[in-house]
Amino acid sequence: MSLFMPTVALPHVTDITIELLHSLGAQAIFLDVDNTLALHGSQEPFSGAVEWTHRVREAGFQILIMSNNLKSRVQPFAALFDLPFVCFAQKPFPLGIPYAKKKYGLKSEQVVVVGDQIFTDILGANWAGMKSILLEPENCEDSLSFRFRRALERPVRRKIAQRSGGTA
Repeated sequence: MSLFMPTVALPHVTDITIELLHSLGAQAIFLDVDNTLALHGSQEPFSGAVEWTHRVREAGFQILIMSNNLKSRVQPFAALFDLPFVCFAQKPFPLGIPYAKKKYGLKSEQVVVVGDQIFTDILGANWAGMKSILLEPENCEDSLSFRFRRALERPVRRKIAQRSGGTA
């Protein structure tokens, strides 16, 4: 179960504080896109998300958008945030995350991966030896594969909620 457990669970990306990032030893944040910074498939960021990334960067953290989506989805979205990106990251497999870590000269313990999916974002971060922050998905995707993944996540999210006494 530990490969599926995040370091921290919070409702929204804007709930991540500078103090929390410091306490995690972070120097960089790898952010997922769908249901982390915007609704699935939307090019409209969540309220406050762009401003949050500006505050975090001003505090000295590197931020990178990391998505399993194709470049046609990720590049224009990253441009809205003025952030570098890695697309087709193939999370949870150890391809995109280690590539980005090496490209930016980071060590695993310096990176926090943030996302809404246990079996991609959290598993990928844990597999790479990084800390992770699990967010609540903002909406439920309609596809059968997403419904199936969310159903598999429910017992893990219940365990996270019991452990933290709050959101998972």
